[in-house]
Amino acid sequence: MNLGSGDALDVLDALERGSEPTYFAFTQASEPEPARTGKARRKRRGKGRAQAAAQPPTTATPLPPIPGVLAGRYRLERLLGAGGMGLVYRARDLLQERFGDPQPLLAVKLMSDQLATAPDANALLFNEYALTSRLRHPNLVRLQGFAVDPQSERGFITMELMQGASLDRLLCDQPLGLGWAQVREIAVPLLDALACVHGQGVVHGDLKPSNVMLSDDGLRLFDFGLGMALDGPLAGLPHLSHGRFEAWTPAYAAPELFEGGTPSSASDLYAVACVLYELVTGRHPFERLPSLKARDQGMQLPAKAPPGMPGKAWTALRAALAFNPEQRSIGAAQLRDAFAVQGFWSSWRR
Repeated sequence: MNLGSGDALDVLDALERGSEPTYFAFTQASEPEPARTGKARRKRRGKGRAQAAAQPPTTATPLPPIPGVLAGRYRLERLLGAGGMGLVYRARDLLQERFGDPQPLLAVKLMSDQLATAPDANALLFNEYALTSRLRHPNLVRLQGFAVDPQSERGFITMELMQGASLDRLLCDQPLGLGWAQVREIAVPLLDALACVHGQGVVHGDLKPSNVMLSDDGLRLFDFGLGMALDGPLAGLPHLSHGRFEAWTPAYAAPELFEGGTPSSASDLYAVACVLYELVTGRHPFERLPSLKARDQGMQLPAKAPPGMPGKAWTALRAALAFNPEQRSIGAAQLRDAFAVQGFWSSWRR
């Protein structure tokens, strides 16, 4: 699949970039912005996560600066992403380079300075690593390891350095939406990956276009910083509270999250359905309003499918976009199967 190209994890189009204001559980939600297309939409998306007044409830002593080489092995070369919760660098594995590895580059993720002062910051980052590394699917980001730098005492995750462009960028470049064949090429692997995640008892927690990468190697779903196991902490891991760190992007967050609900497969489904609607139409289903406000304003989806979209896929997508989680009577696998159907013209040509 070659749907976009660009530098590896283009700044804030990557592991910690968000295309919308971010809602933190301990702050007030940002006001939504009007619908955007073309250059205006690209300009706003480029600003990344809003600067939230998120402060951990307890702090340790000030952190020492991040060293140029982590754990004596990973040389940080360039900052790729700096969001409200994490920092992502392009790095060089000096050990692999020493032994002749022709591809010693990788990505390194650390907690942001704002959150790294929390006493359990390293444990929280390790939980993200442990959660994600147990997931196996070709369309999920591939993690390599977790370590703690002895000099700065900061934990970090090493992972593949993805080459390509985020789905967020593709939507900016295609403000009228994509053709059905291209929608299918993105939707099917994305939904298959999500079905795998849910099938292994995990929720992503922050699905949005900027957390999906497109490259020659295929699609990757990444950034499980807000992910959690559906049945509680994984075996062998401590029970850590994510409450003060939980954040989501208002335009993709299901109503129950604003009402204090816990992220679930149903809230993931609502988020990915918003993304899919944007792929088809180039527009957000509810004019980028937070779902709670859209629900209270009585906003509804049209009964007729958007041009070029098969009726079966539209019926499934409408179900996934229900404001009431009990009415989202569909799972990621069912939505994937509905989007796998070919459009009328594709079938006719065959």
